[in-house]
Amino acid sequence: MIIPLKKTKKPSHSYDHIISGTVTIGGKTFFARSSWEANIAAYFEFLKNMGNIVDWRHEPKTFWFNGVRRGVVSYLPDFEIAENSGVVKYVEVKGYMDARSRTKLKRMKKYYPEVVVELIDKKRYAEIACKSHFIKNWGLLKK
Repeated sequence: MIIPLKKTKKPSHSYDHIISGTVTIGGKTFFARSSWEANIAAYFEFLKNMGNIVDWRHEPKTFWFNGVRRGVVSYLPDFEIAENSGVVKYVEVKGYMDARSRTKLKRMKKYYPEVVVELIDKKRYAEIACKSHFIKNWGLLKK
């Protein structure tokens, strides 16, 4: 007797479409986990060249949530931005916010309330993408 395999439902959000790879932008070589990450790095390099920020770094620092033993115990922001004012902020690029990502951001507010974390979501990314024809290296990672 043949027993049919039970079909498993695909998750509502699949990451199959995401392209990743090593890129060099502004003399910095790094592994971009998505084309959005690579494009936002190109955007930050554009801002740097325009004098709007001092510098940017990709995944420079891990924040640990001391005392947390299960689940999300650390957070590695996508970018660190040194602003002209002297403020350092962190930027997270997220096209889709899953539960784990929400937990990371909530724990950052709790454990590191003094750290500024900015989210680049679909809406903000679309606003930046409208200017992409001015941004060198936009689209380095394509399908």
